[in-house]
Amino acid sequence: MARIIETERLLLRPIVSGDLENIYKGLSHPDVIKYYGVSYDSMEATLEQMKWYASLEKEETGAWWAICRKDDTTFLGAAGLNYRSAQHNKAEIGFWLLPDYQGMGIIREAVPLVCAYGFAEMGLHRIEAWIETDNDKSKKAVSALGFQYEGTLRENELKNGCYISLSVYALLRQHL
Repeated sequence: MARIIETERLLLRPIVSGDLENIYKGLSHPDVIKYYGVSYDSMEATLEQMKWYASLEKEETGAWWAICRKDDTTFLGAAGLNYRSAQHNKAEIGFWLLPDYQGMGIIREAVPLVCAYGFAEMGLHRIEAWIETDNDKSKKAVSALGFQYEGTLRENELKNGCYISLSVYALLRQHL
């Protein structure tokens, strides 16, 4: 199970059932879901996401954290690792913040700890970030964290009836 991780101003803790309302707030907000792979239109539908978070831990295919203020009273967003391949020692990173907390350096503070957990605790060699090509903020964030741009998969996925292209970035364990 993902352990609690702390920074000077943040607490990353496992996502719990009490986070349902905050997860719904994030994954139903147009500014958050614009470049995110899932979205929900009700609290009931968001239960599927909560089951997904729990299944990652159970199946050992990833780990996600609620990003909170240090006192654990304010939920800011979520970050984690998923699509873990034990065979290839790699996983994909994902993250999102509620709009009120974007642009405050929270991702730059939280994601290195998620990556460190992936390398140290999960034995990963490679962490990938698959980012929609129009999502300049996320591309800038992962680049600032040492992820290297590896290329673009043109019209690789279908989203809302349109093909989207994905920029692939990666961070290797030895490059920390």
